[in-house]
This record gives sequence, structure tokens and C-alpha cells, in this order.
Amino acid sequence: MRIVVTGATGNIGTGVVRALSADPQVEAIVGLARRTAGRPPEKAEYVRADVEADDLVAHFRGADAVVHLAWLFQPTRRPERTWRANVLGSLRVFDAVAAAGVPKLVYSSSVGAYSPREDDEPVTEDWPTHGWPGAAYTREKSYLERYLDAFEHRHPKLDVVRLRPGFVFQRSAATEQRRLFAGPFLPGWLVRPGLIPVVPDIPGLRVQVVHTADLADAVRRVVTRPVRGAFNIATGPVVDPRFVAGLLGARTVPVPAAAVRAAVAAAWRVHAVPASPGLFDAVMHLPVLDTTRAETELDWQPRHDAAATVREFLAGLRVGAGADTAPLAPDRHRLHEISTGVGRRP
Repeated sequence: MRIVVTGATGNIGTGVVRALSADPQVEAIVGLARRTAGRPPEKAEYVRADVEADDLVAHFRGADAVVHLAWLFQPTRRPERTWRANVLGSLRVFDAVAAAGVPKLVYSSSVGAYSPREDDEPVTEDWPTHGWPGAAYTREKSYLERYLDAFEHRHPKLDVVRLRPGFVFQRSAATEQRRLFAGPFLPGWLVRPGLIPVVPDIPGLRVQVVHTADLADAVRRVVTRPVRGAFNIATGPVVDPRFVAGLLGARTVPVPAAAVRAAVAAAWRVHAVPASPGLFDAVMHLPVLDTTRAETELDWQPRHDAAATVREFLAGLRVGAGADTAPLAPDRHRLHEISTGVGRRP
């Protein structure tokens, strides 16, 4: 098989390229990326290409599947910019897949595409995907779900797979995710057991996570099997403030969600954090995912539970971990501190 992966050098893309390169059914992988990449795994090559502007049909022609992962999270203050990259860029990918005659399209959607649910009953893949209207990320994910509904009707012979994962973590993406969501003022060394005495217990806040390697394994399985449709991908247990407090050896203190949102909004207004208050609202309204379909039809089981996944992310955050691709470049200032002993914390 020859597989093309867009967004191949990011958090999910690096894991997917590794997983595909280890599969004997896959002979060649072409990883498309906007920015310079490091050394690819065996059987893979990186090619510079932008889904917004470049000729994608030429890259896709002859592929057995295209895995579309390319996504621009920032700048959240310019939603028209992310709309062009994420929505219009994705439409170009989907249409190029059809024009090139590729038999399978695998698209990484998100739990953020789902409509809110007021209780914690897990939702299956038929739950509505209208997203949360107040955040660009969830609006964009929801819009693409609608487009794919029509796209599948226009191309009934093309197998379309939508993966809807929870929050995706790995050690080497810790610095990237800090830059994207927390900004430069979060001291990574602080997220260490014993140094944070309390964790805000925000009513209703709970999310699901999945390790990059486990999501990549799900991608590998849908690429190499005759499946189509949507699959929820997440590991357990559900992560809430008490769960995080347990990992950090901290206690929880009740804090109203409205107070936290006000703090996020204030920090957003003064450009102290890149994550908008609308994104906080979206996270507060995410449903819990039922992963039964992936477990039964793909024989998929996560190798990392939520505790291992979050611990690995926090460990990477403490040392400014990264990888040799531009999106995952490490926090070199922090690595210098660690190597020289400057700024070392207990």
C-alpha cells in the first residue's frame, strides 16, 4: 500500500507515520507538511506542501489511502485565518482525493465536533455533530462533518472514515501544546507532584484523552481494513480535576466555572493566554465518548490508560520536550537550563 498523510509532522502525524511504517502491508508513506521536517521513519518521505494552495492531486494520485491530519490551531484571534487553513484547506484535500481516484479517505475529526450532552452518558458515533458554536475549533470541525455528509453522497464508491478522538497527548508534543493553549507563562517545571498544592475543582469539567500512539494505531487499522464511517477513539478513565489532583499529589478546591471563565477571558484580553474563553466553553460542553465500535470492528484497544498518558505529557512539559519536526520543536531554552543546571527546580 502507498499512503499519503497530510499534517505528517505534527502531534498526530508523527505517530501515524511511525505506525504505518511498522505495518508490513504498507510499502510507502508520503508525509505532506507545510514546514521543514526532520528525518522520516523507514518507508516514509516528507514532502513540503500546503493544503491551502498547492496541487494536491499530483501527490495523491496512485495512493491507496489519504490520511488528512493537517490542522491550524492558532491564531485563535483570527478565526478567518484558521477557517481558510482548516475548512477551505480540508475541502481542497477531500476534492483532490476524489479527483485523484483514491479509494479511501481517513479524516481526523474530533470529540469537539459533537453536540453537547447534559449528562455523562457516553455517546456513540450517531450522536449529532453540530459542535459548540462559540469556538472556532468546534465550528470548523462541525462544518467539515456536514461537508463530508454531502461528499459521501457524491462519491459513494469512496470509503470515508472519520476518527473522532479525545485530547491527544504524547511526550514529544508537550511543548507544542503548551505554546498553543497555555502560552509562554506556564512554568513547565511546576507541574510536578508535590509542587502544586491545590487543583481547582470546576463542576462539570471532564475530558477524555488518548495517547498519540494509540490513535495512530487506530488510523493504521482503518487504513488497512475495509471499513468506513465514524469511530470514537479515547482511553479511560475520564479525566476530571480530582483525577489530575491525584496525579500531582494535590487536593481539590471548589471553584465555580463562571469564575474560571472570567479569569480566562481576562487573560485572553491582555494576550496572556492564546486559548479563548469560547474554547473554555466548548471544553465544558464536550460529551463522553463510547468507543465500542472501534473496539469491536477494529479490534482496537488502547495500550496507554489516561493516567499513563497524562503523566507522560506532564513529564514532557517539565523538560520542554519536543521532536525533530518543526511543529514539535522542543523548548530549546528550557533544554539548555536543564543541561546546564540553570533554573533547575526540585
